Amino acid sequence: MSEWIPFDEGKYRVERAFLITPDLKAAPLENAFIEIYAGRQGKRHMKGRSFIRNILIVHLLEDSDDIDLILDLGGTYKYLLINPELEAGKVFSPQVKSTLQFSPSRAWKQIPQIEFENLISDLILVTG
Repeated sequence: MSEWIPFDEGKYRVERAFLITPDLKAAPLENAFIEIYAGRQGKRHMKGRSFIRNILIVHLLEDSDDIDLILDLGGTYKYLLINPELEAGKVFSPQVKSTLQFSPSRAWKQIPQIEFENLISDLILVTG
């Protein structure tokens, strides 16, 4: 799966990130970053981490079991991760934030700048 990772090993700050459902409901991620690392046989992998109010994930899941992730790494580096693997804390108090870990379940798709900005403008942010 390394052929679709366009970055060298290291940590990269994510400027904007959102979990989204097919009907464009979204929850923002805070202080997100990704890490690219080499696994066995030198294949590159990606994992990411951020903070999120867990109750927002619950609200998204009330509408859909399908949750995707969009990442803005700055410049032309805008990506969609379809149905990524997500791991988050289990505290659902409205104001509590916890760490969300994410990793792609398949190749991420680069999104052209204009398409990405149109997608961002169409998002409906959920509140807790």
